[in-house]
Amino acid sequence: MNQDNGLGGATVRRWQLTGTLRQLREQARLTHDQVIEALREQGQGKWSRPKLSRIENREQGVKPREVEQLLDVYGVTDQALRDWLVELAGAARERGWAVDIRKSLPEDFHAFLDWEVALVASRQFSTLLVPGLLQTAEYARALISGINPGLAQDEVERRVAARITRQQVLTRPTPPHLHVILDAGLLERPVGTPLIMRNQLRRLIEAVDRPGTTVQVLPKSAGASPALEGPFSILTLPDPIPDVGYSEGPGRAVYIEDRDDVRAYTLRFGILIEQSLSQVDSVDLITEAAKGYE
Repeated sequence: MNQDNGLGGATVRRWQLTGTLRQLREQARLTHDQVIEALREQGQGKWSRPKLSRIENREQGVKPREVEQLLDVYGVTDQALRDWLVELAGAARERGWAVDIRKSLPEDFHAFLDWEVALVASRQFSTLLVPGLLQTAEYARALISGINPGLAQDEVERRVAARITRQQVLTRPTPPHLHVILDAGLLERPVGTPLIMRNQLRRLIEAVDRPGTTVQVLPKSAGASPALEGPFSILTLPDPIPDVGYSEGPGRAVYIEDRDDVRAYTLRFGILIEQSLSQVDSVDLITEAAKGYE
């Protein structure tokens, strides 16, 4: 099991904990009823089948001492694994910088933020905007102001600060792998002044120098393709959490956890990789587009 001790949101830590506990129960070949019977025989607290089910379904928290009780029933003797799971249980309620910037982000984006701070990898196809993790502050400011023309300047600045703060995930000791595919039309759509666009496109070029970052451009010649279904992301989180899909539209965010739907997103992204320019050719195209803003 991948024990990620890096920065992670409370939601992700809870998912890691409950997912791992479920796996350990299944590996021990125990049913919920058998676990509850064993706990009662040991005189361990107020346990019930509904409570255990709620814990495994992420509907209820679990305390460190309760984690230890479950691990005893599951026969887990690996001390490193036990320590990690107990630590996860204690850390699931800790505040982090992600909590502090929530008030500057739309409510339906909060779940995405919880996942983003603990990303292992992200695959993203973008049609209209440079992805938030690769935006410059000036581009973000022009974008937020343009989308929300009536927004007060101080609120604009709070949202810009929140967006830039999110980019801390890229400076972690083990940063996430990013694979970004941009629709070519994005390069020709000015956001802000020519200088802002030029600097933003240069930021994209610089991004490929970071280990683990891939940037491709989907050319117009791709024609009819899965790209026409719109932008989306596939988020890879620490084990044992399965990949999650994400898409957004005007005033709404959609989170996809159904395995078949996520698999469809993954296949769509694979097709777009094949239809896109190589990273070398993509960088050349972005470089040429940047010159157009001089």
